[in-house]
Amino acid sequence: MPQMEDIYRKYASTVYKYLLSRTQNRDLAEELTQETFYQAVRTIDRYDESCTVSTWLCAIAKNQLLAYRRKHPEEAEVTEYTRTAPDTEETVLASMDRVALMKTLHHLEEPWRELLWLRIYGTLSFKEIGEIFGKTENWARVNYYRGKEKLKKEIEHDEDTL
Repeated sequence: MPQMEDIYRKYASTVYKYLLSRTQNRDLAEELTQETFYQAVRTIDRYDESCTVSTWLCAIAKNQLLAYRRKHPEEAEVTEYTRTAPDTEETVLASMDRVALMKTLHHLEEPWRELLWLRIYGTLSFKEIGEIFGKTENWARVNYYRGKEKLKKEIEHDEDTL
């Protein structure tokens, strides 16, 4: 097992991006990233190497976020956050009415819901997304495409019912 300092240098950005994609709040993502690594140091003896380090850290981060939201339900709303989208299609998705897009994303099945969220709002690379899911970069690309297709169908269906 590498030293925690090396782990922090290598994975802090991934954990931060993951949390930022889930919170849409830079300060909160930074705070939760620090708490994630604090918890990782406390529980390093429980890491059994059955998953990658990044998957283990993102699982801790997800638990920290859930604990935070339980303690602060009034802050669970998504805050305004701007970013540069990786491609034109994602720019269009990110610029859509946020509430409508969030509702549509909410109704997608997993893993597409979280995968699209991480890519569109979290600016994570396919490699980083693959690591979070414990899968390959190619798996992330293929499932992102499938999720986008499902999202398009949902949006078209919603437009047709209006």
